Amino acid sequence: MLIPFFLHLRQHKLPVSTKEFLTLLDGLQQRVCGHSIDDFYVFSRTCLIKDESHYDRFDKAFGSYFSGVTEIPGLDVDLPEDWLKALATKHLSAEEKAALQKLGWDSLMEEFKKRLEEQKGRHQGGSKWVGTGGSSPFGNAGYHPEGIRVGGESAGNRTAVKVWEKREFRNLDDSVEIGTRNIKVALRRLRRFAREGAVEELDLEGTISATARNAGWLDLHMRPERHNAVKVLMFFDIGGSMDDHIKVCEELFSASRTEFKHLEYFYFHNCVYDHVWRDAYRRHSERTPTLDVIHTYGPDYKLIFVGDATMSPYEILQPGGAIEYMNDEPGANWLRRLLDTYPSAAWLNPEPERLWEYRQSIRIIRDILGQERMYPLTLDGLSRAISALSKKR
Repeated sequence: MLIPFFLHLRQHKLPVSTKEFLTLLDGLQQRVCGHSIDDFYVFSRTCLIKDESHYDRFDKAFGSYFSGVTEIPGLDVDLPEDWLKALATKHLSAEEKAALQKLGWDSLMEEFKKRLEEQKGRHQGGSKWVGTGGSSPFGNAGYHPEGIRVGGESAGNRTAVKVWEKREFRNLDDSVEIGTRNIKVALRRLRRFAREGAVEELDLEGTISATARNAGWLDLHMRPERHNAVKVLMFFDIGGSMDDHIKVCEELFSASRTEFKHLEYFYFHNCVYDHVWRDAYRRHSERTPTLDVIHTYGPDYKLIFVGDATMSPYEILQPGGAIEYMNDEPGANWLRRLLDTYPSAAWLNPEPERLWEYRQSIRIIRDILGQERMYPLTLDGLSRAISALSKKR
């Protein structure tokens, strides 16, 4: 069944081998991937394509061959339990979604309070009460363009402006080995910091050589410190939509821990508020007030935010708008305090730059940053960010 697909890839100048194709077939026999076309796409690319530079060519070839196909025929289907549970989720058409109206922050919070006071039982599939699988602004596993998720799991729409549950985030791993070409090259660009500043270390080899050439008279030579002497303060957004970017953020974090001698880091979720944390597993019990960060680390630190800046605008502009708790001040106030304290600042965004103009929250963050200080988390973006941070302000 898949031999024509294999030949189709070869016709598109993709270096796929017979051995790789047999690995793909063996994986299908062992039920490694599901029957959906999306699962097959990921699995076939993993088996057949070994060079990331060929991904675009593979996407074009795959799309032209499987155009209009939604599942791979010939594979027996055993519906997983979580799929069966998902049948309860209400699926709305584009017209039905467009008909749902956003309530606005004040009305949303007022209506939520009223529902909690009035509701006496469980609801599913409706449009008013706190329930599951419906179009109500309150509940989970359904759809509404602007609502409050209460318990349960997200349906994947990422439209909730507040989440009423305790969520667990994971720390970024600083031991992850740098694995992509982009981050390796970025490391070399980060080292541009290292050669700035005063001479701090004895060049023993140079001193011995110069002394020998000088007939034994001591001739001291100094050199810049081997490790980066620049002070860096990094804030990493974790959890939620940032789960899609864990790999590249862990690689950047690991690289930073290696390269920067004076590195301080903290975590936040979506937007910075009155507290941040160092350990995601203890973020509810061991928080660091943001004001303490500002008072502890001086303005000579380079400030770097790492996050997709993708959230509800309320989370930036509204008191109480934080998705997990009722913040007294808008996130915008805390961002401005940090930027006023650390004039040398940049924001690295792992989302593709072409999408930024379609995200209202990204536009708001960029306006607060000013001076075009948001950069994509790519080789070119890192290069531009490093160049901007290297300038004296």
